[in-house]
Parts: sequence; C-alpha cells; structure tokens
Amino acid sequence: MPSEPNPPNVYVWVWLPGATEPVIAGVLQVDGVTTSFRYAESFLARKEAVPLYLPELPLRPGPIRPVAGLSIAGCIADAGPDAWGQRVILRRLFGREYSVSGMVEPHTLRFLLESGSDRIGALDFQASPITYERRSVSATLEEMMQAAERLEAGVPFSPDLDAALLRGSSIGGARPKALLDDDDRSLIAKFSSSTDPYPVVKAEAVAMELARRAGINVAGTEVVECLGRDVLLVERFDRTGVAGERRMIVSALTLLELDEMMARYATYPALADVIRERFTQPKETLRELFSRVVFNILVGNTDDHARNHAAFWDGSSLSLTPAYDICPQVRSGGEAVQAMAIARDGFRFSQVIGCQNAASTYLLSSDEARQVIDHQLHVIRSQWTDAADAARLSHSERSRLWGHQILNPYSTEGYSS
Repeated sequence: MPSEPNPPNVYVWVWLPGATEPVIAGVLQVDGVTTSFRYAESFLARKEAVPLYLPELPLRPGPIRPVAGLSIAGCIADAGPDAWGQRVILRRLFGREYSVSGMVEPHTLRFLLESGSDRIGALDFQASPITYERRSVSATLEEMMQAAERLEAGVPFSPDLDAALLRGSSIGGARPKALLDDDDRSLIAKFSSSTDPYPVVKAEAVAMELARRAGINVAGTEVVECLGRDVLLVERFDRTGVAGERRMIVSALTLLELDEMMARYATYPALADVIRERFTQPKETLRELFSRVVFNILVGNTDDHARNHAAFWDGSSLSLTPAYDICPQVRSGGEAVQAMAIARDGFRFSQVIGCQNAASTYLLSSDEARQVIDHQLHVIRSQWTDAADAARLSHSERSRLWGHQILNPYSTEGYSS
C-alpha cells in the first residue's frame, strides 16, 4: 500500500509523576524518514519536568532525532497501538475493506492520533498543544466483546460499539482486547477468539496464577465469562489507584535501543547489562528476571519477546514492572526456542539447564540458579490442580496443557532436580 503523505504535527502530552492531569510536553515532527521530538518551552520551564526517557529524550531545547537505527523514539513508539489496535483504527478509517490494494497506509503519527487516550504508560497524543481532549468512552464488558467479535468476523456494527472498541485500540498485542474500569481498578480485558487453537485465555490465566504462587511479581488476573466466552481480566500496573494518576513505562525493546524491525537482536544478557547499569536494586532485579526466564520455559511461553518485558521510568531511575503476557504457546513436539537468547553465546533453547549454565549473567551462582529452578518445579507440580481450578480449566483442557506446554519434558532435559 502507498504510504500516507506526512501528517500534521502531533503534540505529546504527559502525566508527570504524581500528577492527575496531563501537560503539553512537546511536538513530534516528521523529518524525512525519521520523526524528531522537540520539547515545548513551557515544559522545559517547569520545575517538576522530567525527561520522557533517558538517554533518548534529554531535557533540552531544539529537535531531538531518534537514536541511530530508529525512525521514532522508542518511548514514543511504546505508547502507540500494536497489531490489534491498528486493526481497529484501520477499520475506523477505511471500513471493513481496508486491506484492499491501493489504500493509503496511515503514517505512524496517524495511528498515535487515532488511537484511544487511555493508553499504556503516561503519554498521550493530541492535534493541539493547548487543548487536551480525551478520546475515550465508557462501555460495558459485553459491549466491548460484541464489538471485538464483529470486527474479527468482518461484519459492521453500530457507532456505539465502534466507540467502545476504540478505547482499547492503544494497547499492544495482536489479540482482541479492551480496557475496562471496575470501581477503583483499571483492567485490560483479553477476549477468547473463535479461531483459538487451544484455550488461550485460560492457559494464560493458569500460567499467571502459577507464576504468582512461585513468587514472581505478576499482574493480578481473573477469568470471567461474558456472553458465553472466556475473558481474562488483567490488572493494570501503569495506574496507581489514585484517580487520574499514570506511571511512565518503557519496553525492553526501548531499553535496548531497538525497534520492531530489530527485535530479533534483543537478548536477555543485553537486558541484564542494562539492569546492572541503570536499574535500582540491580541484583534483586536480575534474580527476578532470571526467575521469569526459567518460568517461561517451564510453562511453554516462547513468546517472551522484548515488548513483553517493561520497566517503570520515574524521570531518573528504572525498575522492573510486574510480569505480564505469560501465555503457554502451541507446540507440536519437544524442541522449542525462546524469543530472546538466554546466554551470551546465543543459547536460546527452551531448557532450564541453559539457564543454570548462564547463571553468572544474572549475578547468580550455579547453586542459586538451581534453587530458583527447583522451587518453580515444586510449585508447578504441587499447585497445578489449585491453579487450574482458579483458571477454570476443564479436565480435557488440563490434559491438553499438562506435559505439553506446561512442563514439557524438553524443558528439563539434561537437568536433574
């Protein structure tokens, strides 16, 4: 598809730490094949101003071009819609025949402007540097699910359902989802799909529950039923619980100064290096990261790419967010590989023995690594039934997951607990 001509300037608004209302931070301007960012003078003059992210966007006047290899600053890209959100936006712009050859492909900035305002993190994008207009509406879980189903089926739906679906267009991932408020909780609702080859929603639910029981810091989850379908509710950790407050977040892709086209170069050792250099409590954080790598292997989550790891940014320091998107993946046999290499030599096979061998990368001894692995194996084996009950897995669903995705024999091959 031909690309859209350069769109008008897009203004970046931000919720500063502790603030309940956004302020204008700066402007995005297309500069050839890249998009630069310029802080607003009013923002630079604020005593409470913090960089949107360092080292990408230091507090200084003038245009700031993205780091080498990127077309737009990573912290800005993190706040944009992913596959599902882009699908929602394309449908709004072009209707259900948006994929017809010859259609103009929207510019990245168009996706930022068209997506909902209740996005992950503390940024939003506006057409005005003066007036902030929230692009969100309230909707019930049933309304959002109906809209998602109709979009997947390629059938038209009402403007009300269209508006309901827009709210979740700013969050990442390829699967249908929406944003939901439940009293004082902010939630992401992940919907099952008629094309799911296995119970994806409940598989993620049981993995997240097992991770919590194993002592990993994870987002809270709950499985509910809506219109006869399973829905996974995930508590948002980018909201503080104080009305209006938001937390700044950057993905591991941004931490590694990569974009989607370079994601294959992201590795856990490279992320570990960033943690050692820039995170608060690096030793504790590296143990947590190691625990997550091991757990992903044991539950068959091979979709552990750099967008599925993130850090809080408070303007001066980084700290790991709770784990999310831990979802066992379909596999036809034993051998599997993780999305990111585990060791500095490039080892990425889905085997915990490789984690133990790479323990020093995470500032752990071999014995400390064994303690983590053995503890997780014990928890998964001893608490599987209770976790499966919490995830509402049927008997057949349990049989399909256990020994295939969950504790596939390949994951412990060569390792003796």
